[in-house]
Amino acid sequence: MLLNSNDEAAVDRLLEMVRLAKAITPELMSEIVFDACARLPLLNKGGKPAARIAELIQSSSWIETALALIEIELPGQKLRRLAYDEGEWHCSLSQQPNLPVEIDEAIDAHHDVLPLAILSAFLEARRDSTARKTQTVPQVRSAPAHAVCCDNFS
Repeated sequence: MLLNSNDEAAVDRLLEMVRLAKAITPELMSEIVFDACARLPLLNKGGKPAARIAELIQSSSWIETALALIEIELPGQKLRRLAYDEGEWHCSLSQQPNLPVEIDEAIDAHHDVLPLAILSAFLEARRDSTARKTQTVPQVRSAPAHAVCCDNFS
């Protein structure tokens, strides 16, 4: 679970494993679920999300498993693009899929194997959300109680 200070290191390690993988295995998928899914154990009390993921892994439904992980773990992210180009699958996730591509801050990933491309995008989005949590918000001083305009409009 991504609850300690090694969040980015765990995600980086998983990204490297996915990048080097030639095919997806139940062990790889289980490791991703165990190390990169923070919401799934919390939602496990009702049983449905975890049971659904377990069924999908057991039936080797890798694409559905990857999409379900995105749906459960990153509810703000939507699949924006899934394309096959020159022997590679390209996957984009976005928080604003209706924006034009030029101004959208989509998370892109690619891999030779479709479910691994989706998992790469999932892990990149997870790393991005982890990095955002560690950023601090700049402090802004409040304005004085009585603001006075000193411009001369004559």
